[in-house]
Amino acid sequence: MLRRLDPPSPRLTPARVDRLRSALERALGPSKVQTSSEALFAFAGDESENEPVLPDAAVLASSAADVLAALKVALDEGVPITPRAAGSGKSGGAIPLAGGIALATAGLGRILDIDATELTATVEPGVVLGELHRAVEELGLFYPPDANSLSWCALGGNIAENAGGPRAFKYGVTRDYVLGLDVGLVGGQALTVGRKTKKGVTGYDVAGLLVGSEGTLAVTTRATLRLIPKPELVATLLALFPDVRACGAAVQSILAAGVVPRCIELLDAPTLAAVRAGGVDVDGAARAMLILEVDGVEATTLVEQERVGDACDRAGALSVLVAQSASQRDRLWAARRALSTTTRAMARHKVSEDVVVPRTRIPDLLDEVDRIREKTQIRMLTYGHAGDGNLHVNYLWDDPDAGPRVELGLEMLFRRVVELGGTLTGEHGVGLSKRRFLPLEQSAPLIELQRGLKRVFDPNDLLNPGKVFPEREGHGAC
Repeated sequence: MLRRLDPPSPRLTPARVDRLRSALERALGPSKVQTSSEALFAFAGDESENEPVLPDAAVLASSAADVLAALKVALDEGVPITPRAAGSGKSGGAIPLAGGIALATAGLGRILDIDATELTATVEPGVVLGELHRAVEELGLFYPPDANSLSWCALGGNIAENAGGPRAFKYGVTRDYVLGLDVGLVGGQALTVGRKTKKGVTGYDVAGLLVGSEGTLAVTTRATLRLIPKPELVATLLALFPDVRACGAAVQSILAAGVVPRCIELLDAPTLAAVRAGGVDVDGAARAMLILEVDGVEATTLVEQERVGDACDRAGALSVLVAQSASQRDRLWAARRALSTTTRAMARHKVSEDVVVPRTRIPDLLDEVDRIREKTQIRMLTYGHAGDGNLHVNYLWDDPDAGPRVELGLEMLFRRVVELGGTLTGEHGVGLSKRRFLPLEQSAPLIELQRGLKRVFDPNDLLNPGKVFPEREGHGAC
């Protein structure tokens, strides 16, 4: 593992653990409380490279009442509580760093309502993203956020991390589709924030604050999501280029032509090499690739498809192919969405960073990746969402002693991202993985302001402690 982190507070004594488990069983019933080491291991980690940490107990919530009961026990007993949905996060946000309670919301998995007239869906936090996609699209509706782990990530985690995905360039991220939330606060208080209508500016935007707060302020028990009509037609193109700078030129040419694709995915040369090694037939002359999609009404989409192809040709594309059927399109995206899993199998250890820079600075960022690779001798490959400058820079290594070189490579990357006018994370969140780097981007007064917000919601620092904020000397992260 890359990094073992100290807990923000001492672990509970055996006597306190026994007391906690008894309190949870009284509040929820023994069937909803897991206490064996074997069972608890399922709640110890996520998809990041951070060391798993066993909680002292796990609550298998199946209702909002269960969530509130667990949050009440946490305050009554003065123990940390860490919410988790599917555990698909890549920043350590669901790791129970301080032990205590792991609060699993996967059992709240119902789509409660889809209103085709008001264009809303009401869901519980354990609903899998891909299941919501299928349910609304059967009714001719569309929920655009499309994290690449859509086949198993849950909406509670999407809301906590403000998840994005390839379609974010045109349609936006999770926050743009959350109208209202029912949440639980530490202590068990239920709160409804936001609204059910498309418009509304009453009071502060507390729902907007909670989306992306990484489970440190409140726990979602229900969400009202905005839907839009399903696009009439989707056209998918695959363009191969001699280098990434030609890709950048193609993107600028596409936008100059007045086209806003719903997806512009970039794969660099090392990523293409990995794709080829996985058995996908890609022209050996290509050193970069774009996957592009346009959508809308049929007539407009066909015109935009032609403009995108022409723009790629003008930028020096080696070839531009158009998917001829839905099955071809699905196969193409299956390969793209599998990249995270594919690359994880290439080495014993992997860190995937999701930095964002202005689109015009993508070639500069990739130049920096080359410098980092040369200096650290760590294998690296980059792919991601070129439309909004959100790229996934992957570090792969087998040597157990490579940790310091990876740390150096991460710091080099983040410093350059900030120099280029970018941000440290576009969709994975800060969590544990990036909290030590937060001061590179944010000022001390801004960080302290956010710590103050955390104290308003959670004055005892019990909810997902140790996340987002850098550690203070001799103390935890908040």
